Amino acid sequence: MSNAVPNSWKVMLMKGQSAGLTDTFKLILMQPGFVFNKDTMHAYADVLSFELPTANGYTVGGVTLSGVAIVVNNTNDSADMTWSNVTITASGGSLLLSGAIIYNDSTATGSGDDYTDAITSYKDAGGTITIADGTPLVISSIGDILGDKI
Repeated sequence: MSNAVPNSWKVMLMKGQSAGLTDTFKLILMQPGFVFNKDTMHAYADVLSFELPTANGYTVGGVTLSGVAIVVNNTNDSADMTWSNVTITASGGSLLLSGAIIYNDSTATGSGDDYTDAITSYKDAGGTITIADGTPLVISSIGDILGDKI
């Protein structure tokens, strides 16, 4: 699987079901072997069982993104989300992960095509990444969160 933006998130944006920069966005890490399906995985609840467990410096529920901004990317014909770097340091053992999901912790269900804690994007690590004990994992803006040609 490659990077993906769920179509459900695009619909929610077009309907104004996200307050954009005033919403809270979180980043979670996914277990090795996780395969994201942008057609069936719409909300945090859909992927919770595949998130890394609380251990070795990571906490279930993820990290709240700060310094969030949305910028135009004319090169890739998209809108990109940027944020301050997120650092998760492996502690007490290694972290093994296959990618990261960003979700909007401020969205709630109201009709048939919106979702509580809506997934906004998946970023595939391209295989299993091992972060050794004591090593920081620094995640910088990975953009194209609103892209994929809305």
